[in-house]
Amino acid sequence: MIKTLYLRMVITFSAAVLLSMGLSFHLFFFFNGDRLLTKTHNDLLHIGEELAAMSQHVEPGLLIPLLESISRLNESVSLALADDEGRLQAIRADESETLSKLNRSVVTRVLQGDAYENKSLRDPDAMIIGLPLTVGGRSYALFISPHFSPAARSYAASAILTVLALVLCIGSFLIAIVSRYIVHPIKKLTSATQALARGNFDVQIKLKLHDEIGILLKSFNSMAAKLQKLEQMRQDFVSNVSHEIQSPLTSIRGYSKALRQSGMKEEDRKRYLEIIERESERLSRLSDNLLKLVSLQSEHHPFHPTTFDLAEQLRRIVVTLEPQWSAKQLELQLDLPKVKFRADADQMNQVWMNLLSNAIKFTPAGGRILVRLTALTDKVKVLIQDSGIGISAEEQERIFERFYKADASRDKKTDGSGLGLSIVRTIVELHGGAVEVASKPGQGSAFTITLPIVSYNESQS
Repeated sequence: MIKTLYLRMVITFSAAVLLSMGLSFHLFFFFNGDRLLTKTHNDLLHIGEELAAMSQHVEPGLLIPLLESISRLNESVSLALADDEGRLQAIRADESETLSKLNRSVVTRVLQGDAYENKSLRDPDAMIIGLPLTVGGRSYALFISPHFSPAARSYAASAILTVLALVLCIGSFLIAIVSRYIVHPIKKLTSATQALARGNFDVQIKLKLHDEIGILLKSFNSMAAKLQKLEQMRQDFVSNVSHEIQSPLTSIRGYSKALRQSGMKEEDRKRYLEIIERESERLSRLSDNLLKLVSLQSEHHPFHPTTFDLAEQLRRIVVTLEPQWSAKQLELQLDLPKVKFRADADQMNQVWMNLLSNAIKFTPAGGRILVRLTALTDKVKVLIQDSGIGISAEEQERIFERFYKADASRDKKTDGSGLGLSIVRTIVELHGGAVEVASKPGQGSAFTITLPIVSYNESQS
């Protein structure tokens, strides 16, 4: 069994070359054999007519020497001569085969002045031209046929076989080189695939090809790059989760040990318990957000669209968060015209809750928050703008990444898991919408959510 693609290609192509040569040889003679034999017949007829014309100017005694001279000059024809008494004579000893092809009636017919043609186009050896001659008042019959000597036949066969062998050898050599060129990128791809299977995602095949194999290599490089990015995201995710979990656990463990000390003041004990409770709630929120984010990014996340008043939903979120913005004496400005909207109400509720919570969290006391709803022909826009600390241009490119938290948000008073905006973007994109942010440090932030009137998930179902 042939186990390598290279050897299989060489053998297959070589067999194809050999088969094509054999078929070409037979097809050539099949379609051109009649033409070649017809040309041979016409050449014999032309030679005979020339000899008949020349014989009219020759003495009878010089006819045989003339024909012998011509036969020696043109060995591709055989000549035979019959006198007026019907006696046949080969011009050369090796031309005696011509006599065996003639019978008495043919000789008599030509001597009587009739030309004879045996147009055997399938057998050149049986082709004979018979022409009447008159030399010195005597009647003769000249017979002409093709002459293929054994040496000529052997040379022709040897030449054909030599050409075919050279074509096969040269073709096989070139095929071996071309096959190596074709198989080389496949070998590179195999090695790269094996490296990918071992967990090495930093692999790229640097071959500039523009054919189907080139497209395959580009697809592989793209796949490897995406897998490398996914692996990096996985590692970052594990690292971030470990970090986010480790911080509250460390606090809980430390304050739990402190509570075991005797003689602790009641005030300190309550404060430690509050810290433990707060850190436990932080762990709970983290796990809840993680589960929610994983569920949103799965293919089987439940999606329950309903028609509801979007303005009313936003007002309810503002009311729910009143204790937070009232404690900081923030000014809330609402511009919420009534808009009927169809989407998953629970998911959209999470979006407004996360965005408004962030706006309240990062806006200093006495600041302002604007919530504006705008209905367009085929979409709605929700603007949530605050006068808070703002976000730098570099941070704006990363705030929607999982676990990313801007430096200004690392204050313990504004602690978070860094998953809120990632959840917002995921939900908005599930609805076929987009989220944009415009912000400058110290000048506040503006988040604009654009959603189609008909949710994307519903239109796909």
